[in-house]
Amino acid sequence: MRSTASTWAFTSRRPRHLLAATAAFLSLTFAGAVWPQSAAALPDGTDDTSSVESSNAQVPVGVTAGVAVFDRQTGTFTEQLNASTQFRSASIIKLLLALDFLWTRGPDYTVPAADRTRLNAMLRSSDDNAANHYWSHYGESAIVNRMTSQLGLTDTAPPPAGQEQMWGYTATSARDTVKIYRYLLDRAPAPVRDLIMGNLRQSTRCASDAFDQHFGIAAAFDRPWAVKQGWSGGATGFGPGTCGPASAASAPADVSGPSAPTAASADLRRPALHTTGTVGAGDRSIVAVFSLHPDGTSYGKAFTDIGRLTRSLTVPGASVPSGKWYGTWSSGVNVREEPLIGDGNVLTRLPAGVEVLVGCQKKGQVVSVPPYTNEWWAYLPQYGGYISNIYISHPDNQLPDVPLCSSQQ
Repeated sequence: MRSTASTWAFTSRRPRHLLAATAAFLSLTFAGAVWPQSAAALPDGTDDTSSVESSNAQVPVGVTAGVAVFDRQTGTFTEQLNASTQFRSASIIKLLLALDFLWTRGPDYTVPAADRTRLNAMLRSSDDNAANHYWSHYGESAIVNRMTSQLGLTDTAPPPAGQEQMWGYTATSARDTVKIYRYLLDRAPAPVRDLIMGNLRQSTRCASDAFDQHFGIAAAFDRPWAVKQGWSGGATGFGPGTCGPASAASAPADVSGPSAPTAASADLRRPALHTTGTVGAGDRSIVAVFSLHPDGTSYGKAFTDIGRLTRSLTVPGASVPSGKWYGTWSSGVNVREEPLIGDGNVLTRLPAGVEVLVGCQKKGQVVSVPPYTNEWWAYLPQYGGYISNIYISHPDNQLPDVPLCSSQQ
């Protein structure tokens, strides 16, 4: 999420002249358009703007988090922590970009082939070029104002005046994100729901900018899940992405946006990592976790911390994957199809220092990183491949609490 996206959110009260201009824009541009069943009135009577918070979330030291978990079966929140706190949205705004575009396609919601390609890339692989297209062609901040009004969002605000082109400056909260998903699942027309949620269920591990986006929800729980993630390196940047084979990891360094005016309710500098979506059969739980990390935090460390936070949450309907979590060291560690070194068997590369789930281990080719050698390899079920145990942060060559792989693995 770089380009105009990987920056900061900005919060402010919208001046009256902006509200009036937005209203005029709506009346001119969408005359006669009907947005089905405004989400301001929730069908089950649940007040999801409640300020009462309760959470068992284990927030890593130095991390600032906003959390909301909503159980659609009971109509209640199981987790709320700083649920109304505003964070810079990064690519979570892409949910609103998609919704806003589809609004204009009613009543049959036919999507041209070119737009379907853009939407698929934007929602599955968080493609920034697609987001730039919708932001610039459909009114920039007016998009946020339209969606805030139509969905009854209370904590979402557009970028500041003079920086309207920076869609990553949009501010939002965990509870507003829950509202967006509740609209999608319970009130959106079927074609809208199917297009957006269908793409989120097909989230690609490697985003279009070569960052591994299967952190948080995607790493903490077994499928079925659907996710839309967001990341922004802040003032110091996350560096280049490494996801995919080495030849694919050519994305430029994370681009920090210009300094934005400070707002008391939104941190504009620290690295951000957000995980949102649904978990469990029938999309039982909606999960929104927003996080800010200390300046200089690596992507692998932020990836690990939001993973630990997400795994600590009470998420009804969730299934936890089996295995043991271990830290890794070194950068650009290859995940391979088989436990041997070869140019053609690299599946992807890990973020530096990230924590991984190890399902089993087996002997393979001896790997040497002086003064160490190791013939044991760890199978990572969430990646479908192996890394040498030499890169696992454990003093023993063979991990003591991990079973041997079967002959099929």
